[in-house]
Amino acid sequence: MRKILITVLAFATLLMPVVAESATVENPEKIEVLILPKFENGEMAGDFPGEAQYYYENYLAGGEEYDIEGGYPGHKLYVKDGVALYVTGMGKVNSSMSATAVLLDPRFDFSDAYVISTGCGGTATEYTVMGDVFVMSACIDYDLGHHADPREMTIESDTTWFHDAGYDDASHKILNQELVSTVYDLVKDVEIQTTEKTRNFMSAAFDGAEWAVRDPEVLLGTTVTGDNYWKGMYDEANARLMTETYGAPDPYAMSEMEDAAIAVALDRLGMLDRYIIIRDSVNMDVFMNGTNPENLWAGVEDSLSSEDSVEAADIFATAMENNYKVGSVVIDAILNGTL
Repeated sequence: MRKILITVLAFATLLMPVVAESATVENPEKIEVLILPKFENGEMAGDFPGEAQYYYENYLAGGEEYDIEGGYPGHKLYVKDGVALYVTGMGKVNSSMSATAVLLDPRFDFSDAYVISTGCGGTATEYTVMGDVFVMSACIDYDLGHHADPREMTIESDTTWFHDAGYDDASHKILNQELVSTVYDLVKDVEIQTTEKTRNFMSAAFDGAEWAVRDPEVLLGTTVTGDNYWKGMYDEANARLMTETYGAPDPYAMSEMEDAAIAVALDRLGMLDRYIIIRDSVNMDVFMNGTNPENLWAGVEDSLSSEDSVEAADIFATAMENNYKVGSVVIDAILNGTL
């Protein structure tokens, strides 16, 4: 028995350098920019676009594909000429897990990489219109703190959220303002589009208000991340209160489901200073044109990407193109060393 034990220990000792060597890569591939969309409609190329398609077609098509241990099931990391793209999956857990798994993969060197979170979301009244594109200067976790049901409030209030400083290590992240400013200066004059149907949709919803029918723009903003896909005036008021409470440098602009979670992961990996968020508006964060929770969500399947959507009109594909027009300027600046 003693001889067997000695033989096993000797084999384990010989194996240890092999195991250690397999956990490292002698010449990991250098990545300059990692693009993180959240979902794609159908294929990665050639059909109706989701958040990834335009970026994939123009930067990653024909490149290498890699499986990522701990990543979203079935999704690949696409890599070509210093650019990488990974579709993270929707929600805070999926996106933060995916980002972490990619960034810790020893086959790649992300030590100097910029991370671009890109995608769509619902946006704030009086500041935004559908089709706008945003460079975010701060991100906030909608779910951290305390939320009350308005039916149980004992005081009359437009807000139902209460700050809890105990969560502040993860509740919000103010991004690198120098980088935000540089990126915004690069893209603020990029020409983006809307559709006539969307413009009429916005006009009908907000009685032809001047702010609601303007042309889409590239704007600075704060994004509020929640796993709960919410809509409505109370939750919009909560988002504005969070933005004020956490001292965000720019107005509340968007509700989405991933950016603050990715920011926490990047902060823990020492990469938050190279985080860029580029988002586009495909719907508003309040109920519009006769919609309400019951007729919008109770057993009704209304895809935002449908050109007949009761929530997004026909803006989705145009907004995806708007996002790419802005994001590609940033990516090209990274690749040519001018950012």
